Amino acid sequence: ISPKGKVTFGAACSGCPLRQRCTTAARGRKMTLTEHDRIKREHRVTAKDPAFQAVYRQHRPMVERTIAWMTRGARRVPYRGVAGNHAWWVTRAAGINLQRLLKLGLTHQNGTWALA
Repeated sequence: ISPKGKVTFGAACSGCPLRQRCTTAARGRKMTLTEHDRIKREHRVTAKDPAFQAVYRQHRPMVERTIAWMTRGARRVPYRGVAGNHAWWVTRAAGINLQRLLKLGLTHQNGTWALA
């Protein structure tokens, strides 16, 4: 492994029984390791845990639905420049959040907001 994170297997690939699955390059496989590769490997191990998968399956549909709400009719930004589009996106998110809270039972009682 080089100081810049370059990894070259070269001759090690020539006798490897898994070479056909790994690479078709004549000089063997080359990879670049980044600062986040260790964290990615740790997360992949965690993701195989049945307890993690149960929690993930529980919350994933709502996350996917929220992304769908944000992008419905808004695949392109309406303004030129970052400032106007940022304000539009934040306002859109606030509107969607308020709509969701109202469906969950948000009410105004005695001068304060409360979820039923």
